[in-house]
Amino acid sequence: MLQTLTNPLTAESTTSRIRSMNQQWDAPTPLRLWHLTSLDAPTVAVVWALGFAWAAGVRLPVWILVLLALAAWTVYIADRVLDAHFSVRAGEPDRLRLRHHFHWRYRRILIPLAFAAACAAVGIVLVLMPPAALERNSVLAVAAVAYFTRVHSRPSQSPVRPSSLSSFLSLFLSKELLVALLFTTACVLPAWSRTDARTAFGSLLAPAVFFALLAWLNCHAIERWESAPKLSEKPQILPLAGLLALLGMSLAAVLSLTLPRATALVAAGTASALLLALLDRLRNRLSPLALRAAADLVLLTPILLIPFCPLLR
Repeated sequence: MLQTLTNPLTAESTTSRIRSMNQQWDAPTPLRLWHLTSLDAPTVAVVWALGFAWAAGVRLPVWILVLLALAAWTVYIADRVLDAHFSVRAGEPDRLRLRHHFHWRYRRILIPLAFAAACAAVGIVLVLMPPAALERNSVLAVAAVAYFTRVHSRPSQSPVRPSSLSSFLSLFLSKELLVALLFTTACVLPAWSRTDARTAFGSLLAPAVFFALLAWLNCHAIERWESAPKLSEKPQILPLAGLLALLGMSLAAVLSLTLPRATALVAAGTASALLLALLDRLRNRLSPLALRAAADLVLLTPILLIPFCPLLR
């Protein structure tokens, strides 16, 4: 028994696994702070809003982008603080990720900042937003409230073991899908409301649908990576990312005949899908924080399209 416990091969194997885990690449400080302070969501929202505006050939006022960034930042801080609050109250701190711990630790700073951002956003809406746009955006606000109600209303309930049918449906009828739909709507609405119906459907519908799928894949990948952290577990993100990239390539080929800007935006999203596939392959070489931050970082591919056209006025 003693020989088995001190077997050099076993010790060498254990040492190799520990060394492999210790060699995981961690995110640099700017990337860590970008993610931990919830600045990733407003950055992605602004970049894709500009991308949609470029595809539709419209210019966005600066206040629209500021409003979008403030709203996204407020929502994400509130969501992460609430997640941390309910997990701490339920005595389940192990369910929290580093971003939740960060928000909970610095809640006395982040909550007032989020409140100030919300007040600034409300001020922008009341002073600068036209009445017609206010009516459209009120629908999005109601949907956001419904999201918070659905996600945070019963945090202490134990999950029910799903049937095979409910497991299949939960892949789509999930928190990840709600986030993707709300996020996509917030990003595309500024450009959509500034174009006529024909232009909007022609230039924005296909990129918006593709981005919704990409945003869902991003959320789904993060959820699977964080719920299956062991090296032996396979989140099965690579096949989904491959299918989405194939869809993007096919969609870009069709759009290239008449809509070059929409084609470029879908191509940028396709690159993001391929990068998510690459992250899935490299997930064991990255720290959990680096993997989570990189998953949002790869969504910034439309930033390469912004220099082609001035969108601000």
